[in-house]
Amino acid sequence: MGTENNPKYANRIFRQLKAYKKARKLDESFDPYKVAYGSMLSHSSANLQIKQMSINGHFCYAYKFGIVTNGLGIVRHIAFYNKDFLADHPELPWKRNRILQTRTSRFMTQDSRLPIPTLTDFFRAHPLINLKTFLGDAAFDSIDVYRSLLTGNNFGADRRFQKAYIPLNRARLENKDYFINEDGILCCPNNPELPMKPEGNTSHLRCKLPTFNFFCPKMKWQKCDDGIYRRVTSCDNPCTSSLGGRMVYVYPEKNLRAYPGAIRGTKD
Repeated sequence: MGTENNPKYANRIFRQLKAYKKARKLDESFDPYKVAYGSMLSHSSANLQIKQMSINGHFCYAYKFGIVTNGLGIVRHIAFYNKDFLADHPELPWKRNRILQTRTSRFMTQDSRLPIPTLTDFFRAHPLINLKTFLGDAAFDSIDVYRSLLTGNNFGADRRFQKAYIPLNRARLENKDYFINEDGILCCPNNPELPMKPEGNTSHLRCKLPTFNFFCPKMKWQKCDDGIYRRVTSCDNPCTSSLGGRMVYVYPEKNLRAYPGAIRGTKD
């Protein structure tokens, strides 16, 4: 294990293959890195469950496992991602190792596939625990993860999380009708660099579905002549005839990645 996990081990193979490519005058179709990883064993010689993988950009052999903690950081559940875990969750993708003739977990390097089966086992082991908030790594930034967490499809409606705090990865947020910034906040139709004002979560619509409201960035609450406070915009070039300016309802269920029970970039 010491040799296999030493960066010098992989770097030595890279240098040898690069020298071989140069000496043989091979074209660009010969990739020393692909050849190197292809020549290495897919598992450690010490344990078949210790797989070859890349973690944070570094090559290594590792035995991967997941931990579920509570809000205080106290460990409540540990899941070892081995062949037994794979056998208990046939919904996970897998492929057969032609050399060992055993099921090999292709999903081991795909962290976004792991939280849902891990939480499924957690809830099965702790039927009385009912959680409302999920805090996870940016590797879990997947629409399938948000959908499972916030709708309870995999755990049951009573196990549904109300909020999922997951940092965004490099994939951008999108909205077909409006430009939105990196926090999922809609921007002014006339100025995509000017974010609109979010105003919390409400379900006052007839459909009773929860919504987030966004208002004109130049809108302010102003006391009118009748003594009632109303929204009034100070925009010199308004995009609507409404006194309060543009107002947009957003349905979180249509874009759970952008609105996972909370508005990104806000205090919440």
